[in-house]
Parts: sequence; structure tokens; C-alpha cells
Amino acid sequence: MSATLGREILQIADAVAREKGIDCEEVVKAMEEAIQKIARTKYGLENDIRAYIDRISGVVNLGMYQEIVDEVTEPSLQILLADAKKSDPEAEVGGFVITELPPVQFGRIAAQSARQVISQRVRGAERDRQYNEFKSRLGDIATGIIRRNEYGNYIVDIGKCEALLRRDECIARENFRPGDKILVYIMDVRPEPRGPQVFLSRTHPNFMAELFRQEVPEISDGLVEIVSVARDPGSRAKIAVVARDSSIDPVGSCVGMRGSRVQAVVNELQGEKVDIVLWSEDLATFVVNSLAPAEISKVIIDEDEGKVEVVVPADQLSLAIGRRGQNVRLASGLTRMDISIVTEEDDEKNRAATFKRRAQDFIESLDVDEVIGHLLAAEGFTSVEEVADCDLEDLSSIEGFDESVAQELHARAVVAVKEKKKRIEKECTDLGMEKDLLSFKGLTSDQRLVLAKGDIKTLDDFADLAGDELREILGENKISLDDANALIMKAREHWFEEK
Repeated sequence: MSATLGREILQIADAVAREKGIDCEEVVKAMEEAIQKIARTKYGLENDIRAYIDRISGVVNLGMYQEIVDEVTEPSLQILLADAKKSDPEAEVGGFVITELPPVQFGRIAAQSARQVISQRVRGAERDRQYNEFKSRLGDIATGIIRRNEYGNYIVDIGKCEALLRRDECIARENFRPGDKILVYIMDVRPEPRGPQVFLSRTHPNFMAELFRQEVPEISDGLVEIVSVARDPGSRAKIAVVARDSSIDPVGSCVGMRGSRVQAVVNELQGEKVDIVLWSEDLATFVVNSLAPAEISKVIIDEDEGKVEVVVPADQLSLAIGRRGQNVRLASGLTRMDISIVTEEDDEKNRAATFKRRAQDFIESLDVDEVIGHLLAAEGFTSVEEVADCDLEDLSSIEGFDESVAQELHARAVVAVKEKKKRIEKECTDLGMEKDLLSFKGLTSDQRLVLAKGDIKTLDDFADLAGDELREILGENKISLDDANALIMKAREHWFEEK
């Protein structure tokens, strides 16, 4: 091959690479693959024929490769070491004998086949480039142009790629026409044979967060941080912000002069009302801020169960809950806690009922009078088990209890807990629970009874469960996912010991 033709090959590769926006090396490799395919057609498909294009001169080198072996099983691909040493005394097993071949002539059919191979390789490289490009833009805002409407979904041109904006990812009452320019959030990118499929959204919570990032310099500079976002697309949203510099007002920065910054976001979101909430490390304060403008009387937090009970005056109940529960729903999403709203009157009734129930449980289980039962409930004891686990010093320190009373109560509580455990174990046995699960450590008696009633009766039954299944059976607020998984893995230990 002449040097002029070699340079033309490199020029063609460079031109194709520029046009498709891919690496020139990918085009050259595609050319090598096409030449190899044509050469194998001429010299035999069973042979290992490889082509190499010099990256500087463009000269094509064609060779047939045979692996050097001690015993030949495939004559077209292998050669004995003794035969290889005839041409190369330094030949070794595992190396190759390369026989140079003359350049192949491209006929009409061969040229068409070469173009097909090169096109396929180039298209594949172009798809990979597009996928990597949009994968790096995942979570960004892009400007797109509506191209067409397909079955209610919009096809959007976001530059070098057409993306999908589904109807359910559009804000309510939002309608676009071909040619309309819109802002979209790149929600997902998936590789597919026809090219990367890009999915867009205008309802994703992060879409609003990115809009604020564009409008508020303090956010883009890192002086103000967006902690969480909750949206009811097209209606209302809440965004929690915090300043990393005490001299900056994060809420004021997001609102802007005369509300210009937040108004720009609201306009893009089709009038969606945005509440900017000041984040606080103190969860109770954060909950109060997230429920604004409602006035809060008291916040009761159960972090283990992820629940918050908020007490409000009766005249603030509807404001705290919001229309169709919108305000409390968004506040729950913002704080990532399950928030329930009760009035002061209902809270008082609930507390009185809980107090009465606990006191009655102490009276019946410990065989004591109402005064002692009420004292225990008033001191914050919630069950007989807590009394049994309590130190005698703590019990005797309760006003009205001396050491002898404390010892008697503790002894009665221990007996009551043991009797309850025996009663529950008998009930579990009657339901068919086997000894291996009855003796398994880590479960309470009440939990064993729930399992027995749920038809989990052997250690293998228990070990077969998944963590979320165990939480569903015992109650999601009774055990965490980590604890559930740890118990199940502990129950599976005997499987590995048997193996």
C-alpha cells in the first residue's frame, strides 16, 4: 500500500471521528476489523488473520497468526514448536508465528461489507459516547425543545439525543407544543441497543432544588445548603435550607430581593407555592419550622420508630394538617419522619387513657392497690418488664416507697414476668412451635407468639425470612431492618455449620 493511500485512510478516519464526535482510534479499529473480515473471506475463515493500520503512516499490515504449541489440535490456528523454530530459532511455546499476507483488493461486495462493519462499530462507539455523556449529566437541568407528542408522552431534543418526558413526570395542567423550549431534569439514563434512553422529569423534587441552585448564587457557591425537598407538583412544595456561614440568612438568600429569586422558581413550576424552611439540628425545632405557619404547642418524638406526634391548639388543627393533609404530608417528607397531628384536648385524653391502662396493668400483674399502680405509671414505667429490670435503688427513691416496698415490688415483677413467659411459651408450643425456635436467643416471648400465630414455627422457617418480611410480621415499628437482618443471619448460622 502506498504512503498516499495510507494517509487518506487516516484522513478519512479523522473526518468520521469529528463528524460523529468519537475518538479517532475507534474508527481506525473499525477499519482494521473490516479489513480482517474481508481477508478471512479470501484466505479462509478458519484462519486467525489480523490487520493493523499504522497510526502514523496509515499503512495496512496483514498477517496470519499461528500459536506455537507442543501438540497441534487445530492445524489452521496452531503450529508445532519444532516447525516454528525453522523460521525463528528463538520461538517459544505460547508465542505466535506471523505470516505476512499481501494486501487484499476491495471488490464491490467486499467494500459494501467493509462499510457495514465500520458503520456498526462507529454507531456502537457513538452510542457509548452518548451514554457516558448523559450519564455524567444525571441529576442536572437541561434545556430541551419539544419535538413531538407520542401517546401523551413528549419527545424532547436535549442536544445530540432525543429524551422521553412522560406524562406523569409533567406538572399538572402542563401542555407543550412542538417547538416549545422547556427546562427538564435528567432523571435516569439507560443503555439500549438503539442508543441511550434518557428519561426526564419536571415533578422530581431535585428539579426544584436545581432551579434554586441556578437562581441563588449562595447555593451554587456552597454557602447555603439544600438539606431536603418535598413536593406536591403543581400545588405546593417545601425546601429546607441551612447556612454554613452564620452571617448569611439562608431563607432570605433563597427568597431574594422582593421575592425575585423564589418567584423565578415559582414561575417555572407553573405557580407552585414554595415554603422555604430553616433547617435545624434539633429535630423538634425542624418539625415546628416545617409545619409553619401553624402554631405548635408540643412535639413528642420517637426516633426509634421514626414517628413524631405534634400537639396543636384546636383552632390550629386545620392549618397544621392543610388542605387534604397537604401541609403535614409535605412536612413528613421534609423531615423524613411520620408526623401525626392531634389537638391539645385529644392529647390530654390519650395520655389519660394510656396512664389508666398502664396503672391497671400494674395493679393486676403485681397485685397492688391503685395508689402504687398510679405511682408506677406516674414515674414513667410502661410495663411490668421495666419494673423487673429496674434497680432497687431507683425503685426505693420513688416518693412513698421505702426499701422494703421496692424489694417486694421488684420480686413480684420478676415472678409476673416469669409467669407471663411460661404462659406465652405454652401457647407457642400449643400452636406447634418447635424447641429450636423457642430457645433461639434474641426474640422476646411476645415476638415468639406473634411468629407462632404467623405460622413461623421452626428455626428454618425463621431463617428463610427476609428482613422486611420479619418486620412486616412483628410490626415495622417494633424492630429495625438492621436488627431484623442480624437476627435472621444468626438463625442461619447452623446451616453453614452443617455444611
